[in-house]
Amino acid sequence: MSQIATTRNAGNTAFYMLLGVSIAHLLNDAMQSVVPAVFPVFQQQMQLSFAQIGWVAFTLNVTASILQPLIGYMTDRRPMPLLLPAGMAFTLLGMLGLAAASHFWMLLASAALIGIGSSVLHPESSRVAHLAASRSKGFAQSVFQVGGNTGQALAPLMAAFIIGPQGQLGFVWFSLLAVAGIIVQSAVGRWYAGQIRLNAGSRHGAGRSDGRRFGKGFIAFALTILILMLFSKFVYLAGMTGYYAFYYMEKFNLPLERAQICLFALQFAGMAGTFLGGPLADRFGRQTVIWFSILGTAPFSLLLPYAGPVSSIFLCVAIGLILMSGFSVIIVYAQELLPGHVGTVAGLFFGLAFGLGGIGSVVLGGWMDAVGVSAMMKLCAFLPLLGLFALLLPKDSVIMAGGKESAA
Repeated sequence: MSQIATTRNAGNTAFYMLLGVSIAHLLNDAMQSVVPAVFPVFQQQMQLSFAQIGWVAFTLNVTASILQPLIGYMTDRRPMPLLLPAGMAFTLLGMLGLAAASHFWMLLASAALIGIGSSVLHPESSRVAHLAASRSKGFAQSVFQVGGNTGQALAPLMAAFIIGPQGQLGFVWFSLLAVAGIIVQSAVGRWYAGQIRLNAGSRHGAGRSDGRRFGKGFIAFALTILILMLFSKFVYLAGMTGYYAFYYMEKFNLPLERAQICLFALQFAGMAGTFLGGPLADRFGRQTVIWFSILGTAPFSLLLPYAGPVSSIFLCVAIGLILMSGFSVIIVYAQELLPGHVGTVAGLFFGLAFGLGGIGSVVLGGWMDAVGVSAMMKLCAFLPLLGLFALLLPKDSVIMAGGKESAA
């Protein structure tokens, strides 16, 4: 009985650590997502162009992306628990920088610090989720990812009710979230360090290979399709989170607070979609959920530019619910293609997500300056149609059969 109780307690502790990294993901993404949510505030106070707004978003997203694959690769070889609280420390500095920013370059520097903090957090936290999950990898990735989506959902409300009344000084309150994140990640890091010592030399440790191998051409083709799906998803989201508030205010002549309700609806529904994505993939297959999460968004995205102020909210709910259901599934699919590279895959795909969003923000900001807000939003509406290419992804049965053959 004592052994059973010990095993049960270990399982409970692992689940609490999974919740811990999910909470840290929530805090990180709330702070990161509040930056584009308050672009109208920065634009008014500093008289910024849409292109400059795009460069702030680019800096935030690119710094959040370039380090992630490298950190993932390094931690696959040598796990680094201290990176968990260190990432939050960078974000803390970025929040304080935004509170004091008075020039464009200060915005860029603060955005870079927040991006670095995010790039440090994601690969190693994803490894902790993978380790804590035991055999339920899809569920664990969904729990971890839903924390981030919850933070993204809360960001527009935080922007409306904290930054709105207080202006830039409201970012001081967000620094408290970073301090809370440091505390949570420090506790997770201690457990993680213990698990590393416990699993030292074990072939079943986090990130080790399970014997599956696929041909390079097979992997390259599948990864190309997955990256195209990320492009469609995150460039569209960059347009929504960074610029839809401008479109909403211009079209309906309504204040920023009303526009943020649409973004909250998008992100809150996305939180639910992320949580449902894993179980749906278990039931209907990962390939099916991936293509539906992109292509299934298209009817609603195409209608959104022509909807009224109330119906826009409901369309944002549908877009968020469908579009965000596939990201955790994409990561698990890619990890099965590249077993033994959990951190590298997580870093690569989180990095690509932020990088594509950053590049998209710059391009879309330039388009807005050139053709106007309305035309740019109508062009963005076609991006989810790229989900058609996901139908070319290898079926789940092919992935499993390839794994069994190579293991044999």
